[in-house]
Amino acid sequence: MEWLIIVFILMFVIAPVMWLKPSPQQKRHMSLRESARKQGVTVKMEKPPLHNFRGTMPAYRWNYPQEAPGPTFVLLREGNASAALEPYHAGWRWRIAPLRPLPREATAPFKALLERLPQDAVVIESTPYSLTLWWWESQTAERFTTYLGDFQQLKGALSGLSDQPVGKPMSLPNMARRS
Repeated sequence: MEWLIIVFILMFVIAPVMWLKPSPQQKRHMSLRESARKQGVTVKMEKPPLHNFRGTMPAYRWNYPQEAPGPTFVLLREGNASAALEPYHAGWRWRIAPLRPLPREATAPFKALLERLPQDAVVIESTPYSLTLWWWESQTAERFTTYLGDFQQLKGALSGLSDQPVGKPMSLPNMARRS
């Protein structure tokens, strides 16, 4: 009887510790996010640009250089898009298409990347500030690193293709004459 009480008390003490221990999936996600951060990718949990989506989703973000902002567009996987949206390539549809057609040096690597992305990648968004992949992190860090070069190449090809002109600092006329 004493042993039963001791075992019960030990289980009572150990149970909360086991609940705090990360699951194998959580360990894989932590490893993936840390690997991405080391490669210069910003990872955040945010609300994706999906209609009627509640909650947050992992967003992997590559920032454009400040002096060379990128175009604005949102590309959705067909499973998350309306049939009314314009098809683009390999099961992806434009929710917001770029104002100007993408140049050839951006189109070819972009289409190749779209064909390679996992099925849980649901949105690719570009703003003047960054290129973002919204996905459910189904792959390991080693597999994700195979996409990094493609995203860097795409980011480089899209840099400077902003839909709005880059503003220059205002200069004050006649400042040199006043001194």
